[in-house]
Amino acid sequence: MARSRRVNQALYDTSSTLRRTGKREKCGIWPYVARLLLLPKRRRIAVNVLKLNRETSPGESVVVPGKVLGVGELDHAITVSAYSFSPSAKRKIQEAGGKCMGLEELAKENPSGSGINRILR
Repeated sequence: MARSRRVNQALYDTSSTLRRTGKREKCGIWPYVARLLLLPKRRRIAVNVLKLNRETSPGESVVVPGKVLGVGELDHAITVSAYSFSPSAKRKIQEAGGKCMGLEELAKENPSGSGINRILR
């Protein structure tokens, strides 16, 4: 009997939504983010608030195809879209005047991907 693999269905659903959005709008950013979401568990992306602070400028819009963690401080307002946020990361981003949103929410709001400044890995 074959072994069944554990699957994070919400992750696969988000990835397929992003792929469909990219195909419908004929843009390359959403299929790329969808591929990064489905990396093997050992290579999944986790970005700290410290890296967000270091690599962004005030007012930028950033996509993190993974999880945002709360290590570090943020001293400027940015819009961060990620698959998930730790509670401390969400609090720090909002205290700095920034905005946290899910990947699907940003894809609905901006299907062409034109306002996104960077993809952080």
